[in-house]
Amino acid sequence: MSDNPVISALGRKLRLGVIGGGPGSFIGAMHRAAARLDDRYELVAGVLSSNPDRSKTFGADIGISADRAYGSAGEMLSSEAGREGGIDVCAIMTPNDSHFEYCSLALDAGFDVICDKPMTNTLDEAIALHKKVVKSDRIFCLTHNYTGYPMVRQARAMVADGQLGDIRMIQVEYVQGGNAADDAVQANEDGSLSWRLDPERGGPSLVLGDIGTHAHNLACFISGLELTQIAAQVGTVVPDRKVHDVAGALLRFDNGAVGNLWATQAAAGVENCLRIRISGSLGTIEWWQETPAQMAFRPLDGPAQMRTNNGPGTLPAAARACRIVSGHPEGFHEGFANIYSDAAEAVSARIAGTKADPLALDFPNSADGARGVAFAHAAVTSSKDNSAWTDCRIEL
Repeated sequence: MSDNPVISALGRKLRLGVIGGGPGSFIGAMHRAAARLDDRYELVAGVLSSNPDRSKTFGADIGISADRAYGSAGEMLSSEAGREGGIDVCAIMTPNDSHFEYCSLALDAGFDVICDKPMTNTLDEAIALHKKVVKSDRIFCLTHNYTGYPMVRQARAMVADGQLGDIRMIQVEYVQGGNAADDAVQANEDGSLSWRLDPERGGPSLVLGDIGTHAHNLACFISGLELTQIAAQVGTVVPDRKVHDVAGALLRFDNGAVGNLWATQAAAGVENCLRIRISGSLGTIEWWQETPAQMAFRPLDGPAQMRTNNGPGTLPAAARACRIVSGHPEGFHEGFANIYSDAAEAVSARIAGTKADPLALDFPNSADGARGVAFAHAAVTSSKDNSAWTDCRIEL
């Protein structure tokens, strides 16, 4: 039997089709690399640009055959649905306002879906998409890639194992400096708005949609808790800027734990600092994305410990996310690939009619996506209401 669970289940790799992520796209290249890293997917079809000619040209550049480099999402989904040997999975990495449409079309065509975050721009769309996923009985994976890091999964497993006791406090921040300069956020050369700067396309809050949802997701993923209320201030610190570049919030969780969240893209000189600290009745864990292979554990009644990828005390949930022996660095690419690999196990098991490894099912799903949109919506609402406590809960 093959060591590759997808090959074992299906006798072949999953056939992947992509929508978006064309020339110049950082996230598109990341999705494609993540899909290839563990040899569980074969990229066979794609729509790489809203311009049909550019889509076909770039498809050829990355090895997609001419008859499967499509000019539109609708064309690809309808063609592949009726094709012998058509795609199994559709990965979507387009501007935020099209996620709902393309995910819905893919589900309606019978495909499993991998979607970039945030899941949608509006709460109504998020709830509707989650309901469609449940009704479709298809796999839906949302690429909150930081949940793929081994030490993040170690932290989650330690919380679930009771090693921190009752969770009491959560502090999470995602701090970047890419938009710190006065002219850092600009329109296109022709004067039109970049989709990220247009609330109709990028969503009501740039900082919340871009990185705030990552911070929220990480806090909930590790703690196993649901955010229930938020008191937030969302706005801008760079003069004359029209989009949000900073957000801060007090948090309340469903077990009574409290916390705080800070997200900004305007901290001059900071690169990509995602950091979380979770304190329980028996100890505290701390993790920084900039040193991802290490996690500090500070027990109440013992010396501080440093856990590392594949090091002593690594739990199964973290060990399966490690590719190399301890002491060797793993990072962003591998974390992203872990999300793709787990989704592949779930999809192949669904197709084969078997059960996936339970440890492969921890990837973010449509319910997580809907809660992330609800978080962003509640934060903006709270900020407009003078930071009043605002309910984040939604019925799913």
